[in-house]
Amino acid sequence: MARLADYFVVIGYDLDKRVEGEGQGCILQRFPEKDWEDSPFPQGIELFCQPSGWQVVPEQQPASFFVAVLTDINSDRHYCACFTFWECLDNPQKADGSRADEADEEADVVQPARVFAPKSLVLVSQLDYTEVFRNCLGLIYTVHVDDLSVPLETVIGNLLTCVIPLAGGSQRTITLGAGDRQVIQTPISDSLPVSGCSVAQLFRQLGIVNVLYLFCAALTEHKILFLSSSYQRLTDACRGLLAIMFPLKYSFTYVPILPGKLLEVLSTPTPFIIGVNSFFRSETQELLDVIIADLDGGTVTIPECVHISLLPEPLLQQTQTALSMVLDPELEVADQAFPPQSTQPSALKIQDKEIRAVFLWLFARLFQGYRWCLHIIRIHPEPVIRFHKAAFLGQRALMEDDFLMKVLDGMAFAAFVSERGPPYRTTDLFDDLVANQVERIRQEESCPHKVLNHVKELAEQLFKNENPYPAVAMHKVQRPSDSSLNPTQNQKPFPVLDEVSVQLFIDHAAAKLKTAPPVVKAEVKSMVPSGPPLGDTVDRNGCVMANSARRLEVVRNCISYIFENKMLEAKKLMPAVLRALKGRGARLCFTQELNQHVLQNRAVLDDQQFDYIVRMMNCTLQDCSHMDEHGVAAALLPLVTAFCRKLGAGITQFAYSCVQEHTVWTNMQFWEAMFYSDVQNHIRALYLETEDGEQHSISQQQQDGSGSRKDISALELASEQSRLWPTFGKEMQAELVQKEESTVFSQAIHYANRMSYLLLPLDTSKNRLLKSSGLGDVESVSNSYVTNSIAGSMAESYDTESGFEDAESSDVANSVVRFINRFVDKVCNESGVTNEHLKALHIMIPDIVQMHIETLDAVHRESKRLPPIQKPKLLRPTLLPGEELMMDGMRVHLVPDGRDEATGLMGGPALLPAEGAIFLTTYRLIFKGTPTDPLVGEQVVTRSFPIASLTKEKKISVTAIDQYVQEGLQLRSCTFQLIKIAFDEEVESDLVEVFRKHLHKLRYPQHVHGTFAFTVGQCGKLVVEHKTKDKNQSLKTLSRNLVKTAKRTIVRQNVSRKKYSPPTWENRSSLQSELDEDEISVSEEVDHSVLTLSSTIRSSDRQTMSNVVERACCRDYQRLGLGTLSNSLTRSKSEPFRISTVNRMYSICRSYPGLLIVPQTIPDSTIQRISRCYRQNRFPVVCWRNSRTKAVLLRSAGLHAKGVVGFFKSPNTPTAVPSQADSTSLEQEKYLQAIIGSMPSYSESSGRNTLSGFSSAHMSTSDSADKLRQPKIGMLMKQVMGVKEEVPGTFSRGGRWGSIRLTGSGALRLSAYNPDVGPRLAGFESPQPNGGPSEPLFLRQQKAFLYIIGDKSQLKGGKQDAFQQWEVVPIEVCDVRQVKNSFKKLIKACMPSSVTADGFLRCVEESEWMSLLHRVLQVSVLVVELLDTGSSAMVSLEDGWDVTTQVVSLVQLLSDPYYRTFDGFRLLVEKEWLSFGHRFSHRGAQTLASQSSGFTPVFLQFLDCVHQIHLQFPMEFEFSQYYLKFLAYHYVSNRFRTFLLDSDYERIELGVLFEEKGERKSPLVCKSVWDYIDRLNKKAPVFYNYMFSPEDEEVLRPYTFISNLKLWDFYTEETLSEAPSYDWELRGRQERAEEVADKPDTSAPVTQRRIVWPCYDNLSKVMPDAISKLLQDLQSLEAELGQTAERWKDTWDKIKMTQRTDAKPESKPSFSSSLLMASNLSHQRRSQGVCLQESAVGPSLNLGLDCEGGATSTPVPGRTSTSTLYSQFQSTESENRSFEGILYKRGSILKPWRPRWFVLDKTKHQLRYYNTRQDKECRGFIDLAEVEAVTSGSPMVTSPKITEKAYFDLKTTKRVFCFCAQDAASAQQWMDSIQSCLSDA
Repeated sequence: MARLADYFVVIGYDLDKRVEGEGQGCILQRFPEKDWEDSPFPQGIELFCQPSGWQVVPEQQPASFFVAVLTDINSDRHYCACFTFWECLDNPQKADGSRADEADEEADVVQPARVFAPKSLVLVSQLDYTEVFRNCLGLIYTVHVDDLSVPLETVIGNLLTCVIPLAGGSQRTITLGAGDRQVIQTPISDSLPVSGCSVAQLFRQLGIVNVLYLFCAALTEHKILFLSSSYQRLTDACRGLLAIMFPLKYSFTYVPILPGKLLEVLSTPTPFIIGVNSFFRSETQELLDVIIADLDGGTVTIPECVHISLLPEPLLQQTQTALSMVLDPELEVADQAFPPQSTQPSALKIQDKEIRAVFLWLFARLFQGYRWCLHIIRIHPEPVIRFHKAAFLGQRALMEDDFLMKVLDGMAFAAFVSERGPPYRTTDLFDDLVANQVERIRQEESCPHKVLNHVKELAEQLFKNENPYPAVAMHKVQRPSDSSLNPTQNQKPFPVLDEVSVQLFIDHAAAKLKTAPPVVKAEVKSMVPSGPPLGDTVDRNGCVMANSARRLEVVRNCISYIFENKMLEAKKLMPAVLRALKGRGARLCFTQELNQHVLQNRAVLDDQQFDYIVRMMNCTLQDCSHMDEHGVAAALLPLVTAFCRKLGAGITQFAYSCVQEHTVWTNMQFWEAMFYSDVQNHIRALYLETEDGEQHSISQQQQDGSGSRKDISALELASEQSRLWPTFGKEMQAELVQKEESTVFSQAIHYANRMSYLLLPLDTSKNRLLKSSGLGDVESVSNSYVTNSIAGSMAESYDTESGFEDAESSDVANSVVRFINRFVDKVCNESGVTNEHLKALHIMIPDIVQMHIETLDAVHRESKRLPPIQKPKLLRPTLLPGEELMMDGMRVHLVPDGRDEATGLMGGPALLPAEGAIFLTTYRLIFKGTPTDPLVGEQVVTRSFPIASLTKEKKISVTAIDQYVQEGLQLRSCTFQLIKIAFDEEVESDLVEVFRKHLHKLRYPQHVHGTFAFTVGQCGKLVVEHKTKDKNQSLKTLSRNLVKTAKRTIVRQNVSRKKYSPPTWENRSSLQSELDEDEISVSEEVDHSVLTLSSTIRSSDRQTMSNVVERACCRDYQRLGLGTLSNSLTRSKSEPFRISTVNRMYSICRSYPGLLIVPQTIPDSTIQRISRCYRQNRFPVVCWRNSRTKAVLLRSAGLHAKGVVGFFKSPNTPTAVPSQADSTSLEQEKYLQAIIGSMPSYSESSGRNTLSGFSSAHMSTSDSADKLRQPKIGMLMKQVMGVKEEVPGTFSRGGRWGSIRLTGSGALRLSAYNPDVGPRLAGFESPQPNGGPSEPLFLRQQKAFLYIIGDKSQLKGGKQDAFQQWEVVPIEVCDVRQVKNSFKKLIKACMPSSVTADGFLRCVEESEWMSLLHRVLQVSVLVVELLDTGSSAMVSLEDGWDVTTQVVSLVQLLSDPYYRTFDGFRLLVEKEWLSFGHRFSHRGAQTLASQSSGFTPVFLQFLDCVHQIHLQFPMEFEFSQYYLKFLAYHYVSNRFRTFLLDSDYERIELGVLFEEKGERKSPLVCKSVWDYIDRLNKKAPVFYNYMFSPEDEEVLRPYTFISNLKLWDFYTEETLSEAPSYDWELRGRQERAEEVADKPDTSAPVTQRRIVWPCYDNLSKVMPDAISKLLQDLQSLEAELGQTAERWKDTWDKIKMTQRTDAKPESKPSFSSSLLMASNLSHQRRSQGVCLQESAVGPSLNLGLDCEGGATSTPVPGRTSTSTLYSQFQSTESENRSFEGILYKRGSILKPWRPRWFVLDKTKHQLRYYNTRQDKECRGFIDLAEVEAVTSGSPMVTSPKITEKAYFDLKTTKRVFCFCAQDAASAQQWMDSIQSCLSDA
């Protein structure tokens, strides 16, 4: 029973404490005046009566009512029902004369004579009966205003003495003695909240989604603020929110109505639910972390910084659906044609219960099975229960779910566990739901209508709980009369009540209560049902990893093999087991299997068994989270202290010392859960034992019964014990309590030991574990919030640390002691261990730890002596001569990355992961090891790359498949290698740091002298000497000698090669020596018969050596006929160009070579001035000339901004004073004019600028070819300049690199800024507007003599003069940054570090590498076209050393066959890339200085372009694809000095160039990559292309669309058997090593077959092509016969020559010769071009194909025509010629017998005949199916005179054929062959 009202209070306006309009309230009277003992009077009640402040108003307001809620210190809620009315006062300001002077300020405000002040009647109660309170207070007010005859004291006395039951569903009628009657219904169960209509109202005001947000926010402990202008609505909304949280109870600040004066409460850091009047809205704006729900506006505002975790799916969706079906049933049928009649939502109070039922259903689903995760740790005197959160989440598979994690960690859930945990108590609706209806909920959850039915059933129960007697509603309460509600006359104020009479009422009632018998309401307690266990639910959800029986079988087998000592079998199964242990089922199976091998808590193993078991334990633990949600670590905990091995006398090592590296051991919550679960088991055992003891004497049947009690769960047992507790005597009770306490205490000691086992590392000198986990600071977040103050204070004394470890106390022992102390304090306080025991524990723990450390030291000492367990021995890598180890091998695992080939996933062996060592040498980073998979264990896996090519190194933490590995590294190289390693546990982490430092130092040396190319074979001192010597060298003397020697070189060269014609095979060898004439002889034996340049130079004469700098350029200039030295006396004026020495001091341009080709007419002084207009002073110089059209190719950098303006100025603009800028621009024009003037076509056309004048000699020579070509240029030009038109075969994504779209008028917008560029170029392909032919229009066009390829972004704003003879082609260049980023993406695509969702091809496409190649090739092809049609071209892009170099080199390669030979390509790279200063060091980030700029592979891009051209024209290149890969690898490897430094100037300054060509100190170390290639090429045909068969003067025009480009296999291929194959010395050594290793097995029969694995074997070595194989065999045969081996090249040339002579007479080609003949064939594209042209494919394809027309339409004389060669092969190779020869065949009547070449074809079953053997066209055939007989024939009159037996006849169904062979024998052969054909059929 409880009082309906505790206090009645009258509160009025306090006139004395009024300050500036702000009044205060004061308590006028309160009854009773003395506080009740069980419910003290709430303080500050006057604030809550007027939450917006006490104020007087000029007009009377209507009475108001609301209920405020106050919470006292014991967190009990007091409901204050406030009834407020307004009483008239005389204006206090008028009345109070003393205030008159103050009022002067407000004189202008007219003060009313009367004002109204509020007065409140307040009821304070612990019960929440809003309506009853409203009626009672209303009645008191009515009695007052209507002057009823009842004294107010009687009414109030009756109110305060009214007593009602709390619950039980009874009815109580009350009356206050004023003729009133009210019926109060108590709820049936007081645990269910009473909500009225508040929940439904809340949903109406805010909507479903908003309330769900608030619901989740309240459960996850966020701050919630309600705003409304109605106080009652605030209270209702808060009540509604709390009601839907049932069965959880809100335990933070709860203030439904907060007075304005207390608004600072809102900035509290703790969560709250608070309501505030909208009047204070502005003051809530600056709250940053509060969720604001505006009830009047229906909005919920969530600040940005607040993240609300929502319900997990599918729960959220299902809840929303159920709510919308309750709130808006019409929604479902809204679209139906015939909607049902009654779809109205339920009445409000029913709807309220339905909504609550949905939330009850939701909680039943969230918490289902929670009772299976309760640990009962004490039963007596009070049950103590803990919740095992990790197990609950693990079984629900909701570990990752943010919402549930937060709810379970929250205070509401902690209260839920302590309230609902006890197993013996009264149960309610929720208990029933979660225990008995889980199955129903699970089956119905996917069917909304069934859910709705269930919800309605629950709603009915909820409604019944609140309204047990719905029929009775006999209320009779008087309301005040209308006249008194609207009074006109003065109302009398509320009277002062007589306190004595009220108190008498109260005392009288109290006395009555004392004498009355106590009301005993029997509480029905029962055992709380647990419901179905969790296991099944999860498997149904399918969240658990599937564990097939096969996997579990593998685990079981492996363990039984280990214990049966079948180690080889176990080893084979091991990888599969380790993979299987990723699954939860397999891990639990593993722990169960191990349990069976433990006898009496101990299992002693031998070393290998121990190692395997530990590996499997580590693997099992490594996938457990620190929470151990699946209980795997818990199951392993007893096992790690059971399995052990004997190390020596009396020393045993347990498994726990090898499995400590897992975070789960440092997690306090894990230990608590483990402890509680063990305590529960022991307490259960304790009670089972006592019962068994009692029942010992009873008969056998009952013993069977007690045996079955073993299955009883701990909770059931506890429930039974709780029921019996009151029946035990005092002593019995004390004994039970003492037994339980000592059980917990003994477990605490046991756990202190266990924890020290797992927390103290084997080597206690290393604080390894604590560093990684911050053990000292791990706080426990458990569901316990109670701490015993004594234990707490005692813990302080033992554990005085502030969460940070002090420096001196941070050794292992102390931190472990602290950790265990904290654990012990916590669990002992919660489980009620006595203080004496707790003190004893604190004294014991340091001793336990110390003792354990001592035993560990001995174990550690012994374990070091153990031989390491069968780790594979480290294999030493083979090193290059001069390469030294910087760090010895560190044991590592090579881990698989994102590529599948080596892991065995795509079939093939699992080569990775591999175990081995990483070696750091001066040149490379090498991994060498063996696969961990025992099935391929005998293979050797190698991965390596040059250190200089390292692009990214990052630390990673790798979990190798079996070991828990500390740390790893991921190393990427720009040679497309990725090494991802995990360091073995034996490698110290500081050693890893040393390794990284060394690596960094080697990758980025301080100076280029630190690179491998310099340090190899040298001591450091020498390097320093070099540096100083070169620095002092005078550049002047250098340049003088340079000019002299260059002159000498040119004079000495007798052969003037104006034009290169590929030599015939006969004289190829003699030419070779000619080309070598001015090179230092590379071969080891010097040929003294020829006077080479090297023999004339003294090696001591350093200065003279300088001519070598220019040798490449000079030799090429002379070959091209480009000029002589400027100060030579014999200079001929007719030569248009000269070699200028203006840059001999490198004074004009540091990055250009010393000698440059410039126009003859331009003096050196002009050059100096012109150079200033260009970036980096790189002014235009000639680098190549077309031998046919005499057009020249120039290169320069882009113009400076000021240069651009001058460049486009019209020369005719008159200027008053010629400024310097103008003069330079004039000189620039002169310079360009001089270049144009040098072209014969210009002088011939004598300045006329039309194309007709331009069609000079070269046009008449190949007119037909050029007519084909002309439209091509316009097309190309538009493509390059980026006007769009879709062309078949392009990716339209390329956008600006697509092609053009013509406009109807024929005019073209070529670029955005310059409309004048149009007519000359665009006209090349503009059709007439009427669609007529464009030929005449084309001929009218002017054509520029010089095209300048410039950068679009630079040339903005320039205006072009129509009369100039040059034209600018603006293009968009790819920026260096673009190349860098694209390359990064390409590397990631080709070598992903982990498996990506995007496919490989998508990643390659996104890298845009192909589109960059496409741009470069496209521009190059355009320039080739321009040069070939007689216009010169100047490439003037960026700084002139990146894209310019690429384009210029490609143009020369495409236009001039010489550059497609070994010598030519070398010369091209030396000239354009090295001499013209491509910044190799800077772009390759070779030194520390250029580290920040990053790696930009401009040269690699060029090589890739060459590779693309090589693919399309395989017969045009003397070198193979391997040659390009070799250069791509070694230009970044820093093995050679060739590609170091940024320019010739730098190379001279360091003396690199002299040294490189000078005498070689050690023949082993090659300093130039070219020398190395030459040497290698003489030994073996690795770089040679057997298909090399060039056409004379062939200009190549490759397709450039992205669809025509192929990804270079250099980027993707890998050879794990031997690492990249570009260091040939290593290959030789490895082969020798392999031969030595293979020798012993000579006795056994050896098979010739071998398996070839992609990504492992080097295919070119294992499966060489036929020609290489034959040459190899030839060499080995010569060696066997003891002959001096002939050079492969000589052999090859000889074979070619014989092949050539064989092919001339019309003899029958044999197979072997036809193989070689294939290499003589022209490239397939040539014939293909012809075919496609003949069939009109359309203009779009002509872009790539027309260009071949000139080369292919006329067959080359003296050689079989290409097309016939092809057709010969097509027609002969495809046939099966069974028998062939000449037969005479009788013609028709009167025609003679003719000899024909007959072919008998078994396959096609026909006899064909041709005119001659060479004839490719079949003249007729006889189908053998029609042949009836073959008989001997006889000669006729006209037949040839041959023996009679040579004749035979062939009789078919249609006619008889008569044949005559050359003799009788061949006739017989023919007959037999035909006969056998017939019989086969």
